[in-house]
Amino acid sequence: MAMALGMGRIRSPFLQSKSSVVGLLCIGVLTLGSAFSSAFTKYDPNSQGDLLTARYLSPSQDHPFGTDKLGRDVFSRVLHGGRISLTIAFCVVILSMTIGLIYGTVSGYAGGVIDSIMMRLLDFQLAFPSLFLTITIIAVFQLNHWYLIPILGLTGWMETARIVRAEVLSLKERDFILAARGLGFGRSRILIRHIVPNCLAPVIVAATLKVGEVILLESALSFLGIGVQPPTASWGSIINDGRDSLLRAWWISTFPGIFIVLTVMSFNLIGDGLRAGLNPRD
Repeated sequence: MAMALGMGRIRSPFLQSKSSVVGLLCIGVLTLGSAFSSAFTKYDPNSQGDLLTARYLSPSQDHPFGTDKLGRDVFSRVLHGGRISLTIAFCVVILSMTIGLIYGTVSGYAGGVIDSIMMRLLDFQLAFPSLFLTITIIAVFQLNHWYLIPILGLTGWMETARIVRAEVLSLKERDFILAARGLGFGRSRILIRHIVPNCLAPVIVAATLKVGEVILLESALSFLGIGVQPPTASWGSIINDGRDSLLRAWWISTFPGIFIVLTVMSFNLIGDGLRAGLNPRD
């Protein structure tokens, strides 16, 4: 019953925000289009066309987003690339949020020397250039794009840990936590049943913003040629394919760029709506 009432309080401000609803609808359409890309296009994303007649065709009824330098249909590649980009982003966010939630909860609740040590380790990791580390690992070991998930996940949890720790430091001094201690509840029960559920609100908001951040990062790595490798399509790699022909074939880089902008903006709008729903006093 309490969960239902809580969801009702979240849903009402969220649905009152038109921008958040529009963002959610955009993400729904993009996700469905990417997941069922084969149903919306008749072309294989990696199938090359006739290099004499099918290269650099401008957008038309047969090719809504035109074709690239190898005669491949850009529309099918953008939809398929969305599947790769969104899958990587969602998996990275789940991994990084889980690590950050556990680390921040343990650090904040333990307090004292343990908290100080854990925070100094976190500060060191925040100070280390994670993008440089990611580029180095991928370039040296020549890993495929699925290895981006553990690499980006293990280097992107620190901000979440800080948010969770701050929440835990506040929560553990609340009356209901003190009452739980007075009743003799163990640490594990207090953490699982009382601390963690009350820390989820800022984590959920941070997760929506993190998805957009990861999509931009993955697109940048793919654009640099060290992310998703050809012929597999991702939004960043498609933009890279069209960078040498921006003037005569503007559509190759423009359409995946539009999809990136729409996706990141939509997740940001969803995050704003969730923040308003979870913090109605703001």
